[in-house]
Amino acid sequence: MRTITIADVAKHSNVSKSTVSQYLNKRYEYMGEGTKTRIEEAIKLLGYRPNIVARSLKQKSTTTIGVIVANILHTFSTQVIRAIEDICHDYDFHTIVCNADDDPEKEKKYIEMLQAKQVDGIIIFPTGGNVELFLSLKENDFPLVFMDRYMSEVQVPSVVLDNEKASKLAVDYFVDRGYQRIGIMTTSILENLTTRIKRVGGYRQALQEQNIPINENYIKSLELHQFEDAMTNMLSLKNPPQAILAGNDLALMEILKFTKKKKISIPKDLALIGIDDVSFASFYNPGLTTVAQPAFEMGKKAAELLLNKIQKKEEDVHHHIYSFEPQLIKRESC
Repeated sequence: MRTITIADVAKHSNVSKSTVSQYLNKRYEYMGEGTKTRIEEAIKLLGYRPNIVARSLKQKSTTTIGVIVANILHTFSTQVIRAIEDICHDYDFHTIVCNADDDPEKEKKYIEMLQAKQVDGIIIFPTGGNVELFLSLKENDFPLVFMDRYMSEVQVPSVVLDNEKASKLAVDYFVDRGYQRIGIMTTSILENLTTRIKRVGGYRQALQEQNIPINENYIKSLELHQFEDAMTNMLSLKNPPQAILAGNDLALMEILKFTKKKKISIPKDLALIGIDDVSFASFYNPGLTTVAQPAFEMGKKAAELLLNKIQKKEEDVHHHIYSFEPQLIKRESC
């Protein structure tokens, strides 16, 4: 079967090829409704499909962006991806989603793959590695936005939560509820991930402001498989914590699995607050008090920043950090 071309559509609808091209690019300003209808009907009748590669070469744009998440299992990551996809859909852009598993080498391979596919830009949850690669992208003016984390060495637009405040909201609420021995458990900070470091830092600062001594035995930053042993040891202390702040949704789920296995009653035996408002928080028994981050708003902002840079709609802000406010959602676990 012969490939249907713009010329075929133009001939069938009795218009010029440039008019069909304007229709395909949604430039309808000087196009009558009758013309639009004829072109639309011709496209359907002939089964015309635009040549994406040819259009990309002509426009010097693939109308595609890459999104590299650190760990797609995070509730926050999936919510951000959805928001980015929604905005890209409105702009007729496509998205390619990659999962780096917090592995700098895997992250590097995905960046190189996306560049080979000539995406117009990348939104990335940086692992903390690949500084030289990011600096090279920035030097070449490749559109790039960091999400959830930032890198002080690489000054590009970054969309983040006020992570210190997120921990402070939780600690202050624990104290208001009468708890003094407060711990924090989060996934590993070995890669110097700013999100986790800031949350632990905010926890420490909040305790100091509440005049509560910091007990290093109550602070755990671990791989997920280490959580059970760490919780066993922590709760076996002479003065174990009365309350724990889960630094993210994956940490929260490990803590919940442990408390169920050991038949620990929440909040009677152990009060609990999690950062990230997981989907099951409201109907878990008891309801889980959480510190929510506005994932959809953050994803939307990241997409708008990247698309504006791609389309050169506004002056580039090389190192501005867009910080969003967390919200404490009170339920029964504390």
